[in-house]
Amino acid sequence: MPRLSEVIATLDALWPPERAEQWDAVGTVCGDPDATVSRVLFAVDPVHEIAEEAVKLGADLIVTHHPLYLRGTSTVAASTFKGRVVHTLIKHDIALYVAHTNADRADPGVSDALAGALDLRIVAPLVPDATDPTGRRGLGRICELDHPATLRDFAARVAHRLPATAQGVRLAGDPDALVRTVAVCGGSGDGLFDQVRAVGVDAFLTSDLRHHPTSEATQHSPLGLVDAAHWATEWPWCEQAAAQLDEISDRHGWDLRVHVSKTVTDPWSAHHDSSAHHDPSGHRHSSGHPSSGHHSSGQHSSGHHHSSGAPN
Repeated sequence: MPRLSEVIATLDALWPPERAEQWDAVGTVCGDPDATVSRVLFAVDPVHEIAEEAVKLGADLIVTHHPLYLRGTSTVAASTFKGRVVHTLIKHDIALYVAHTNADRADPGVSDALAGALDLRIVAPLVPDATDPTGRRGLGRICELDHPATLRDFAARVAHRLPATAQGVRLAGDPDALVRTVAVCGGSGDGLFDQVRAVGVDAFLTSDLRHHPTSEATQHSPLGLVDAAHWATEWPWCEQAAAQLDEISDRHGWDLRVHVSKTVTDPWSAHHDSSAHHDPSGHRHSSGHPSSGHHSSGQHSSGHHHSSGAPN
């Protein structure tokens, strides 16, 4: 079995920490470099549910996309929820490693995994990394659909292919507009509207789209917008990253057991469709939608040897 330091060196080679944003907090959070590693668990969020899953699984290392302490801290007391995570990990000799914005820009990176989950053909990075002579690294991806589809049907594909969440998938723009090209960015992407418009795609898939940027974007151009849950757009990276480590483990004869968490750590737990509203005069009007529906995120946990199945 490899030592933690050997596995960390491999992860650093896949996602060099120096390629992360200056404000980011990536790399090893806790762990003994000389400890041996036999099981690794990949997840999006370093929350307590994931730590408990690692304990039950017998994992020696957790690799997450999101940092535990992004803005620093003055305490790791177990009375705080992040401190409780740290205590659980150390108590059970579990290391934690983070690959965040360095994984966003990697080749392959977070947006490659998102595009792959949707069977999109990748053309180029949306925001190329100027330090990459191959032109393959960068933030987001410009993609083509296998066949043109309406914005409505493309959004339905996103909802069907990505893990289920309470939010589901929203769209802005003409639902019947044809989509041939799309920009994708796993995670929050409403700061990229200028770049998306500049490349001239028909639609943009990302998450955490806010009211004002979305409103302005729809007024600015006919660009279709598809907004999925943040966690759902980044979960495919866990499958991709696990496959990368699996391949390296086989090559080195490490015999690592690599697992992907199916615990839904998206923070939203339920969703109700709006079925009616009041106009300013106080009269009640039907919105023309089906009756109000209640949708649960269906949180569950299933650590397993690397496979392609997404959480339901």
